[in-house]
Amino acid sequence: MKRSIFLFIIVCAFFAKTSVFAQIQKHAHWTYTFSKNDVKQGETVDLIFTAILDKDWYLYSSDFDPELGPMLTSFAFTPDKSFSLVGKLKPQHPKTKYEEVWGGNVKFFDDKAVFKQTIKVLTDKPVIKGSSEYQTCSHTSGLCVPGNDDFEFKGLKVVASAGTAPALESTTPSETKSVGANAVSPTDTTMQETANIALSAGDSAGAMSENEAPKIDLSSSEDPAAGAPAADKSLWAFALAAFLSGLVALLTPCVFPIIPMTVSYFTNQTNGKVKALLYGISIVLIYTLIGTVVSRLNGPAFANFLSTHWIPNVLFFGIFFVFGLSFLGLFEIVLPSAFVNKMDAKADQGGYAGIFFMAFTLVLVSFSCTGPIVGSLLVASAGGAVVKPIIGMAAFSSAFAIPFTLFALFPQWLKSLPKSGGWLNTVKVVLGFLELALALKFLSIADQVYHWRLLDREVYLAFWIVIFSMLGFYLLGKISTPHDSPVERVSVPRILLSIITFTFVIYMLPGMWGAPLKALAGYLPPQSTIDFDLSKKGVGVAPAASSGVTKKYADLFHLPHELDGFFDIKEAQAYAKKVNKPVFIDFTGHGCVNCREMEARVWSDPEVLKRLQNDFVIAALYVDDKTELPESEWYTSKYDNKVKKTIGGQNADFQIVKYNNNAQPHYCIVDQEGNLLVAPKNYDLNPASFAAYLDKGKAAFAAK
Repeated sequence: MKRSIFLFIIVCAFFAKTSVFAQIQKHAHWTYTFSKNDVKQGETVDLIFTAILDKDWYLYSSDFDPELGPMLTSFAFTPDKSFSLVGKLKPQHPKTKYEEVWGGNVKFFDDKAVFKQTIKVLTDKPVIKGSSEYQTCSHTSGLCVPGNDDFEFKGLKVVASAGTAPALESTTPSETKSVGANAVSPTDTTMQETANIALSAGDSAGAMSENEAPKIDLSSSEDPAAGAPAADKSLWAFALAAFLSGLVALLTPCVFPIIPMTVSYFTNQTNGKVKALLYGISIVLIYTLIGTVVSRLNGPAFANFLSTHWIPNVLFFGIFFVFGLSFLGLFEIVLPSAFVNKMDAKADQGGYAGIFFMAFTLVLVSFSCTGPIVGSLLVASAGGAVVKPIIGMAAFSSAFAIPFTLFALFPQWLKSLPKSGGWLNTVKVVLGFLELALALKFLSIADQVYHWRLLDREVYLAFWIVIFSMLGFYLLGKISTPHDSPVERVSVPRILLSIITFTFVIYMLPGMWGAPLKALAGYLPPQSTIDFDLSKKGVGVAPAASSGVTKKYADLFHLPHELDGFFDIKEAQAYAKKVNKPVFIDFTGHGCVNCREMEARVWSDPEVLKRLQNDFVIAALYVDDKTELPESEWYTSKYDNKVKKTIGGQNADFQIVKYNNNAQPHYCIVDQEGNLLVAPKNYDLNPASFAAYLDKGKAAFAAK
């Protein structure tokens, strides 16, 4: 999220000392109710989580890509044999917007947030409780505040019902599906009573860290419309993308030759117009059936497997790679002729049954070219939703079916169609280059999740630069493939396409040395995987001198602009005593938009960067990191009496207990014992103001 520049005016600065920094902030106020008050054993009921938000504050939803950065809302249930979870968490009509900082769409709530979770009641006195994690941010001040609340649902009246499953009986595999080797069912009798089952709420769950607590995703049995509100703009965007993909599929060489066959079939048909419409409808139904079957098999568990496991991603890479080689002319991919001929024979029988088999023949013959596009749509729609794959396939097939239906209605149009020839092979080869480029995305996902380090950012970019350069030379006729016709002169459309291609190549080149390439953020590996990143160098200042100390968690976290620092407060304080400098504490988070904005726009200022490098010992404390610490390092918080097991949990607890604040970004300049030297500072995009704050802290330390 890129907000306008917010300046702290004098009045805000005055009140900051007495209000913002002197209290624990909470801007979401939760209530917990049931969708109905009376149920029978074995029936389902919706748990309704409602948050009333303070004015000008918003709360992130639970159903967007967790890899983008912001903290998604989630609810962890304490396991109990009196109930089981059914389906996934359902946020109720969140808003969607594109945030440039994260390079993707996020979903959020203003004023009021509502989430629903379906459960199956197994006994007459269900014990339904747990804890929630969420993040609220201010539209005006730029502050972000993580939240962690306990919840409990009470007051449900349960009536015994004949035929109800025994109270202690575990849920069946059809009722729950788990993600991760350590995930377990809510009713597993071997589970410790204090364990938490974290309900993943995203449509595309990220990979589970080996150090994270076990999490479970559950297959959905909800109403098909529940997961896709009519007003959801992302669903309309997906449908439009699918429709456009169907139009692109019409240009593939497997499809074009079928048009004359279609026209010849319908030329002498009686009731031609009716049969032509039936033909188009049949194409849509066949393709949509594929989406329906996949959607019924899908679930969040399958989506996590499909999105992050190496097996499906390497498989998709292989499929795209093979199709790419085929399109370039290395070999031809065809379905078994006996099967295709059998379908074609059915079509020759005529009548309305023949119309359907004619459409089925079209789908089969064209699948060699449309298969990768259909597969991409199904991958994009993965996530357990029922509606999205169906809409995607319906939109794709509608675009695909419209021209065939029109040619069936008006067979005389065939005379005006350009003849099949060399231009079709050109389209095929261009698609082949694109297939090879897109194949790398799937391999990259597996590479990042399993830390193979085969496709670091610069290696990935090198492949793309070479692939698109060769595409540009092909368009100019400098490269030819086995089935190309001789290029005597380059047409204007090919020249324009080559200009676009080479412009794209030049745009990618600086990325080899660390340029962010924001337009490709969703396709490239993370910036942190690049080995030689010139963007890490400070602007106008020398790189920070290393402290020469081995630091805890240095393999997990990194400071921007090649700053040297620590990620553990005790280590930072010990080193500060050694070098006699104050400590600059940066309370930050992976999901903190404004933290990244401060680092990019304020910390990068030469005057600020110089002070951070030379005058302070930096301690960057991530409050939302889920890395679980060894059990010997756990402790029970004096603030909320909860056991703090993770790096983020302990850092957040330290911020609350020591400095009475839980917002990020939050900057504290302290002495070597952790005592504040000056009032803390939060989000402030004025570099001069931030430099003055650092100077004030340095002077206060020198005066002690």
